[in-house]
Amino acid sequence: DFCKRSSIPMTCCLCPFLVCLCFIQRCYGASHHVPTKVPSKNQTKLANGETEVHHRPKRGWIWNQFFVLEEHIGPDAQYVGKLHSNSDKGDGSVRYILSGEGAGTIFIIDEVTGDIHATKSLDRERKAHYVLHAQALDRNTEEALEPKSEFIIKVQDINDNAPKFPDGPFEATVPEMSEVGTSVLQVTATDSDDPTYGNSAKIVYSILQGQPYFSVDPKTGIIRTALPNMDREAREHYTVVIQAKDMAGQVGGLSGSTTINITLTDVNDNPPKFPQKNYQVLVLESAEVGTPVGKLKANDDDLGTNADIKYTIINSEGANMFSIATNRDTKEGIVSLKKPLNYERKKTYTLHIEGLNTHADPRFTYLGPFKDTATLKISVGDVDEAPVFSMDYYILDVYENSPSGTEVGTVTARDPDGDNKPVRYELDGKEEEESYFRIDAKSGVIRTTQPLDREDTPWHNITVVASEVGNPVLFSHVPVTVQVLDTNDNPPEVAADEEVIVCESSRPGQVIQTVRAVDKDDFANGQRFSFALPSQLPVNPNFTLKDNEDSTASIIARRRRFSHLTQELYELPIVVWDGGEPSLTGTSTLTLRVCPCQRHGRIRMCQGEAFLSSAGLSTGALIAILLCIIILLAIVVLFITLRRSKKEPLIISEEDIRENVVTYDDEGGGEEDTEAFDIVALRNPAAAEELKFRRDIRPEARSQCGFAHGQRSPSVELDEVDVHKFIKQRLVEADMDASMPPYDSLQTYAYEGQGSPAGTISPLDSLGVQSEQEYNYLDDWGPEFQKLAELYGEAESDVTT
Repeated sequence: DFCKRSSIPMTCCLCPFLVCLCFIQRCYGASHHVPTKVPSKNQTKLANGETEVHHRPKRGWIWNQFFVLEEHIGPDAQYVGKLHSNSDKGDGSVRYILSGEGAGTIFIIDEVTGDIHATKSLDRERKAHYVLHAQALDRNTEEALEPKSEFIIKVQDINDNAPKFPDGPFEATVPEMSEVGTSVLQVTATDSDDPTYGNSAKIVYSILQGQPYFSVDPKTGIIRTALPNMDREAREHYTVVIQAKDMAGQVGGLSGSTTINITLTDVNDNPPKFPQKNYQVLVLESAEVGTPVGKLKANDDDLGTNADIKYTIINSEGANMFSIATNRDTKEGIVSLKKPLNYERKKTYTLHIEGLNTHADPRFTYLGPFKDTATLKISVGDVDEAPVFSMDYYILDVYENSPSGTEVGTVTARDPDGDNKPVRYELDGKEEEESYFRIDAKSGVIRTTQPLDREDTPWHNITVVASEVGNPVLFSHVPVTVQVLDTNDNPPEVAADEEVIVCESSRPGQVIQTVRAVDKDDFANGQRFSFALPSQLPVNPNFTLKDNEDSTASIIARRRRFSHLTQELYELPIVVWDGGEPSLTGTSTLTLRVCPCQRHGRIRMCQGEAFLSSAGLSTGALIAILLCIIILLAIVVLFITLRRSKKEPLIISEEDIRENVVTYDDEGGGEEDTEAFDIVALRNPAAAEELKFRRDIRPEARSQCGFAHGQRSPSVELDEVDVHKFIKQRLVEADMDASMPPYDSLQTYAYEGQGSPAGTISPLDSLGVQSEQEYNYLDDWGPEFQKLAELYGEAESDVTT
């Protein structure tokens, strides 16, 4: 304001200088005066009431930010900038020092003037800036006049790098028939220049090759289609060259290029086409079913699945006789025979074949139907064929036992060719059945060569061969099955699968066994059987037969009780006849075996079965039985030894009087050579004289029946009878009886006498008395008491009778 109001120009020019001096003086004076109670801005009030003065550092450096151009080319070093300190009065007392990146090698400094120069050409793309440190020293004292300061030298970019495509060249595909503007590929170029300075890294894309088919976006580098309906079948591969230029495409900018190979991919835009509409092929009628007879192909310019074609026979005439399939490799339609051909029946066939794309693209339906048709004419060739039988197989029949030469049936074959040559028949000589049959070579009539037996072979299989007369090479076979029909030529028989067992305890009217009949004839002649006993034989006293009228018969006992000791085997002839026409009769003889049985018909022992049943015992049980037998034998031997040592006779003398004791004094036939008498006969000699019964059979209990129910036995009344005299009398009778066999034995009867006050304990007197005791429990005691149970059971039964 002062300068503006003053009229003296000099004064106005000095105003800034005076203001600066006043400011310096005020600051200097303030630093040498005691501050007031109110601290200034450069003072701090301490806790003790004093103030601390802060000295503000003074900026002594005078220099700007430095830049240096890259790629400097020249004989002199490139000037970078100048460092200057306020302490430098220009008298050379200040020395400047430079340190840091590239100091002394790339960058040098004039120690007096502070000028900095770059001695080498720099590359910004390699290193964009350098960090250095500057320092000002007093040349005389080497003291730092300024604090060490850091500054940066930036390398200034120039457009020295062209754009590059690091991933090129490129491969790309695009479907054919694509619309204009369809994206194909995006390419990107890189520039090493500084994108923040100028236009050195600003890239613009352009297409050098590939027009007018493709275009490129200048900014993004996206390649797009430029023409519609590009057809792969017309041209498949394209080469496109893209250029990238920096400096925004201006003149003087650098550029780089890359190549893109673009391939059009296939779409189904071409329908199949047969190269010709009519085809013709010859097929012999002898061709086998399934044989390929021809092929044809529809062309399709597309590729892969777009060219897949399905062939179809669309007319019924051809579809009935032929089939067509597609060969995946060659894309051809293979026509095969579906049924046998017959030249005489049909000589030509016409096939309408359609080829259709299986993967149609709906976008191209406007191009028309993606299918095509063609006609295949098949001519059937005539060949000389073998005779053909009227049937695939024959089933004939003939009755068994028919005489030789009986006609079985006729087979017929004819020549299928047009000339219809005569046919000759014969039987296949490889079969054994040929010996039973023969065939007429001209008529085909089959006859028997011998009578046939259905029971031996009910079915016969033969093969008839038919061939052309004069050409035996052409022949055919047919199987013939001959069934032998049944006649009633086999008499029935009684089926004797198992042995018939008769229990000793059988009762009259009891069914012994139910028998059946078998017949070798078939069911028609053997379904009904009748049974009877032979009429010419006397009435069987032991058994009778009952026809059950259901093809079975029952054997029934007629008498009470059988004994295997008296008679073990019985033979029973049975007559059986069938219901055939005429009816046949057969006689079969059954063998019945008598066996001891337990209750409920269980067999106790038959033919040593009880003894042999021990074979089913365990080894330990067998060993125990053997040990018992050995011990018993040892006891017997010991007993005999003791008797001999005492010199006692082993044979009881005749003077011994015992009850019913049989003494053997010879080495005869054993029990069969002995006679045994019941001691009861000795009690009543008068009754014995009257009965005169056989002395080799045990007297029956009926002799005492008259003394039952409390009557006194005659043996008690005739106490005075002389037993010795009675025995002699019997001996004389036996010697004089010529009907009796000689007996070399002596019967000794024991007579205990009479008059004992205690009475007798012999059971002989009580035989005639009926006992009320039940002895059924003896059956449950085991086989050891079986015989005892039978004896008491027989006695009880006789008394009841």
